[in-house]
Amino acid sequence: MVITKDTGIIEAVQEHPEIMEVFAEYGLGCVGCMAAHFETIGQGAGAHGVDVDALIEDLNKVIADNQ
Repeated sequence: MVITKDTGIIEAVQEHPEIMEVFAEYGLGCVGCMAAHFETIGQGAGAHGVDVDALIEDLNKVIADNQ
């Protein structure tokens, strides 16, 4: 699975639990947030003023490194 800004937060974390650390590094407590159940990564990052492209890049790097 390649993560994009349109990927659901919960979907991504369930598929790749190792990315929870990346969300934490960006100050996003996405997994504990009720909005995570219906928001995409792009929506969640945008709501918190996070650079979506940098976040997506880092998420995919962690996934690639763990394969």
